Amino acid sequence: MYTVYVLYSKNFDKIYIGMTSNLEQRFLSHNELSKKGWTIRFRPWEIVYKEEFAEKNEAMQREKELKSFKGREFIRKQVLTII
Repeated sequence: MYTVYVLYSKNFDKIYIGMTSNLEQRFLSHNELSKKGWTIRFRPWEIVYKEEFAEKNEAMQREKELKSFKGREFIRKQVLTII
């Protein structure tokens, strides 16, 4: 299984969209383990949205869609208004 996920940093009003086959480990990496990269500057993160896919190519396509203008608009208007 592959998971497309959206992280949100309330402190900085930032979103991050990614894909992984191990969400638990990847989330730990974003919030605690990584020593470099874009996401370490905006900690802490919370998972606000996720979708699961059986095929890697499907997950990659959905990640690409969510990273588009319309995808980010969906996240801001539909997902973040709920939390």
